[in-house]
Amino acid sequence: MDYLGSIQAYKDAAGIAGNIFAFGLFVSPVPTFRRIIRNESTEQFSGLPYIYALLNCLITAWYGLPMISTDNLLVTTVNSVGGVFQLVYIAIFIVHAEKNRKMRMLGLLLSVFVVFAAIAVGSLLMSDFEVRHLTVGFLSCAALVSMFASPLFIINLVIRTKSVEFMPFHLSLCTFLMSTSFLLYGLFNFDPFIYVPNGIGTVLATIQLCLFWYYTTPSTRDSTQPLIVSYSGSGA
Repeated sequence: MDYLGSIQAYKDAAGIAGNIFAFGLFVSPVPTFRRIIRNESTEQFSGLPYIYALLNCLITAWYGLPMISTDNLLVTTVNSVGGVFQLVYIAIFIVHAEKNRKMRMLGLLLSVFVVFAAIAVGSLLMSDFEVRHLTVGFLSCAALVSMFASPLFIINLVIRTKSVEFMPFHLSLCTFLMSTSFLLYGLFNFDPFIYVPNGIGTVLATIQLCLFWYYTTPSTRDSTQPLIVSYSGSGA
C-alpha cells in the first residue's frame, strides 16, 4: 500500500471509530427522557442543550457534504445520526413541556431551521468552491467550539465542589474517544476545521478524566448522575 493509500485507510478507520464512539454520547440523555416520559413533565430540565446540539449537527453535517468540503462524508454521517437523536429528544421535550415552555421550544426549533436554511442556501449561491468551503468551515468550527461551554462548566463545577457527582465517567470517556478519533481524522485529511475543534475537545475531555480520577472515590464511581442533570436549573 502506498503512502496516500495508507493515509486514506487511517483516516477512514479514525472516522468510523469516531462514529461508533459518538453513539455513546447520543444515547447518554436517554435516562433523562425516560424520566420525563414517566413523569409526563420536563420538571426543571432544560431543552436548550438539545437545540444547540441540533444546530451544531446540522451545520457540521452540511460541511461534510462533497459540495462543501473534500472527502468528509464520515463527518456527515455522524452528525446526521446526531441530528436525528436531537430531534427526537426535542420532540419528547415539547410534548411533555408546559405551554409556555412548549411555545418557546417550538420557536427555538423554528429558528434553528431558519438559520440552517440560510446557511445552506447562502453557501450554495457561492460559485467559488474555496469560498464556500471556508465560509461553512468557519461556521462549523465556531459551532463545535461553542459546544465546549458544557465541559468547561462541568470542569469548573468539579473543581469548586471537589465532587464528580455530575460528571459520569462513561460520558467523559466517550467524549475523549470521539474527539480523539476525529482529531486524527482531521489530521489525516489535512482539515483544520475538523482537527482544531476536536483537538480542543480532546484536551477538555482529558482534563475531565484526570479530574475524575483525582476526585473520585470507589463509592462515587457508580453513583455519578447524567451530565444533563447539571442543566436542570435553567432554560427553555
